[in-house]
Amino acid sequence: MDLSRRSLFRSAIALTLFSGFGLAACSSGTSSNGTASSGGSGTAAAGTLALNNAKWSHDADNDVYYQLGLSYVASPAAPDYETLGIYVPGAYFTGADNGDGTHKVAINTSGSVNGFTPATAPIVLPVNTPGYASQKPPTQYSYDSISDYMAAGFIYVHAGLRGKDSNSDSYTGNAPWGVTDLKAAVRYLRYNSASLPGAMDKMFVFGHSGGGAQSSVMGASGDSPLYTRYLEYLGAAMTSSDGTTISDAIAGVMAWCPITSLNIGNAAYEWNMGQFASSGTRAEGTWTAAYGKDLATAFAETVNGLGLTDSKGTALKLEQSGEGVYLAGSYYDHVVAEITTSLNNFLTDTTFPYTPSSRQMAGMEPGGGGSGPSDGGGTPPSGEAPGGQNPGGGQPPGGGPGSGGGQPPGSESSGSSTTYNTVEEYIAYLNGETPWVTYDSASNTATITGLQGFVTSQKSPSKDVGAFDAPDRSATENIVMGKGTQGLHFSKLSRDVLAANESTYSSLTGWSGDYVAATWDSDFATTDEVGGDAVSREQMYEPLYYLLDSQGGQGSSRVAPNWRIRTGITQGDAASTVEINLALALQALGNTKVDFATVWGQGHTMAERTGDGAANFIAWVKEASA
Repeated sequence: MDLSRRSLFRSAIALTLFSGFGLAACSSGTSSNGTASSGGSGTAAAGTLALNNAKWSHDADNDVYYQLGLSYVASPAAPDYETLGIYVPGAYFTGADNGDGTHKVAINTSGSVNGFTPATAPIVLPVNTPGYASQKPPTQYSYDSISDYMAAGFIYVHAGLRGKDSNSDSYTGNAPWGVTDLKAAVRYLRYNSASLPGAMDKMFVFGHSGGGAQSSVMGASGDSPLYTRYLEYLGAAMTSSDGTTISDAIAGVMAWCPITSLNIGNAAYEWNMGQFASSGTRAEGTWTAAYGKDLATAFAETVNGLGLTDSKGTALKLEQSGEGVYLAGSYYDHVVAEITTSLNNFLTDTTFPYTPSSRQMAGMEPGGGGSGPSDGGGTPPSGEAPGGQNPGGGQPPGGGPGSGGGQPPGSESSGSSTTYNTVEEYIAYLNGETPWVTYDSASNTATITGLQGFVTSQKSPSKDVGAFDAPDRSATENIVMGKGTQGLHFSKLSRDVLAANESTYSSLTGWSGDYVAATWDSDFATTDEVGGDAVSREQMYEPLYYLLDSQGGQGSSRVAPNWRIRTGITQGDAASTVEINLALALQALGNTKVDFATVWGQGHTMAERTGDGAANFIAWVKEASA
């Protein structure tokens, strides 16, 4: 069958979904390729997915009821991953001790915690999958990492999820299995809604990096028929016991530094950062330098076709410029304005003297899924940077200002960082030898000349040309969209750029016959155990597909109504356009609440303007649930 980028998803466009947010979707859809699943169906699995309310454990000291090791699908492909743990504040249950360490419980309708009741309590699910790694399910109980959520009155659900590092002889963990597992876990909770406290229409997911990306996909793709055949393969709960269709749509997404838009990721990276570098794979005379410039041009052409608009409805476009690659136009102005806003927010938030520092990760540190509520979830993944390649285009900014800019006059050394005694000292550091920032002390505001000055000073590329779909398939994302441990090409845009310019590249330094477009075509023909190819699976992981009419999938899913997006502006892991485009697309829908900010001086972390990431997330969930 033809699994081309557009034809595979054409059937989704015709779906009409209810705008109301509730327990059930209006349609479960059918297998997108018409192939019967080899796993159990939701209907057949009904009895096997029922939660036993006589098997709860109880932490009496902290008054928490919990169950671990609950299989959330009837035909698990990866039994060592596809289980979850549920943690419930004790006030939401009345329990009777069975005498064997377990308790039989019933929902206490009069219970309350922090203003929430069993009927109104939000449900939160962590997605701690940096670099699209796996998230191990909890195997032992630990109160420490769930304490804040219990005190807030939330239901906390830690689901095991497959990732790029969870392949075995019997199953794979490549995309879209991570998000599919998460969708199945959500469906399991709703299937058992009569036995559980918590508002089933107030589910929130949260994650950083690859976890922020999968959280974003989850929020954009609610009830998408593209996932049906994958869910059926696992025996996910598709219908309730009375035949009502179960939804996997959620209420909200907290995404820190989400690494998405992988098809255009190579191109966005070169437009945003790579075009200003001239070393490594971007050195003059190399084929990769020429490839990078062509990718940057292709990004401009792509962004002009997305149909993005600003808050006033103005179309955002890139235009050719006298210097650089498409550094003009309304889209360019918007990106520069976001950078300017980020800097001015920093000046508002910061008291000088100022010493740059990295922020803590609040349970989302590189190490991945082993660090949740369980201290026995197994060895965490390595947590390498999502691109997985050695720097080739200059040194990364080091996580914040103070690295690479020298020490301005009057500054004081503080360990590996620099203390800036005044705003003026800090602005002098930013400007370095080539001024690009002007500062008005009377209004405490700054303006910048454009993208190049900012990138050169603060956002040098840390990845080679081909940041996400590498010519030699060495990027982490090649494995994410691969088959088992086999990396595959997946970027149709990168393939098309190569096809158009092979004759030019072949005469330049570093070219290999392995990089021809035909290699991409061969990879595109490789399918997974359910029949999905790399191009189609990347599309399933593209939030913009579901959000923008130009991408073919707008209206085919139920988009989460609440979004909070934060990113460190200095990160070299991805282009700033990733989060900017996501926020623009969400805002244009008109029925979503989007809290978006780029955070000055922060890199690839759980970046926050002020305060603690976990605390800010909890406060946001409370507000969104009110």
